[in-house]
Parts: sequence; structure tokens; C-alpha cells
Amino acid sequence: MGAYDYIKKTLRSQYSTRSPEYKARVRAWKKQPPVVRVERPLNLGRARELGYKAKQGYIIVRSRVEKGMRKRPMPSGGRKPSKAGRYFSPGKSKQGTAEERASRKFSNCEVLNSYWVGEDGQRIFYEVILIDRSHPSVKAPAKLSKGRAYRGLTAAGKRSRRR
Repeated sequence: MGAYDYIKKTLRSQYSTRSPEYKARVRAWKKQPPVVRVERPLNLGRARELGYKAKQGYIIVRSRVEKGMRKRPMPSGGRKPSKAGRYFSPGKSKQGTAEERASRKFSNCEVLNSYWVGEDGQRIFYEVILIDRSHPSVKAPAKLSKGRAYRGLTAAGKRSRRR
């Protein structure tokens, strides 16, 4: 087993046993804004699998999404009974929502991918890998087109389109 496998295994065991380090980390994240740039990825092995490189132009952002049902607000003025329900699934995953929020906050960057890093009772946290396409040290691949997060071209978007 390589070093990245040990990192992933450690993070998995911290989550499954709800270790004090994990709880303290999530408690600190709750006090921060919903989208925060971080210095380095928490799960380096997973970030490298998804295309992260430790060089300028690659940015890691932690994004927070609320858990639970995402209710559509009840329209005022009335609607047809078939359209007036409260529980409509939005058609995209929470991970996809996290990617879109990160892309909106860092508008000069493109979303490469994202991965789960933690959760508590009310929130799920994802780390999103962003690439600054205009940075000279980044050779952006052709597949890194504009607005990937909004068009379902990341792994989270493709997962929600599989029906």
C-alpha cells in the first residue's frame, strides 16, 4: 500500500469512529463561510486521483451544502393540484450543487472535480478542485470547457444524469 492509500484509510477510519480530530475539524468548518479556499487538500490521495497537481493555477475550495429534503417553495396564487406538491427532487446531487457554488464564487476558474471530506447532522462538506485556465503554468486540457459544473460535465453531474 502506498502513502496515499494510508491517507485515505486514516480519513475513513476517523469518520467511521467519529474520532475527536474529525469532530473538531467539522466543528471548525461550520463556523467558516459556505465556500472557503483551503491551502492544501485534506485527502491528498483522492485529490490526485481526480487530477489535482500541487502547482500554481490549481485551487482547492471547501464547499458546504445543507442536508435534508430540498423542498420547492409553495407558490402563492394557486396552481394545478399535480404541480402543487412540496417534495420535488431538484435533479442534481448535493455534490453538483457544491461544485456550482464554488464555480460561482471563483468565476475565473473551471471546476475539474470534487470529493466528499466530511459531514455532520445538518451539512455535507466537499472539496472542489478548480483550475485557473489563464495561468501560464497550467496547460488546460481540451476537455476543460467553460461552465463544466453547470452543464453536468464533472463526475458529480454525470452521476446525476445516469437514469
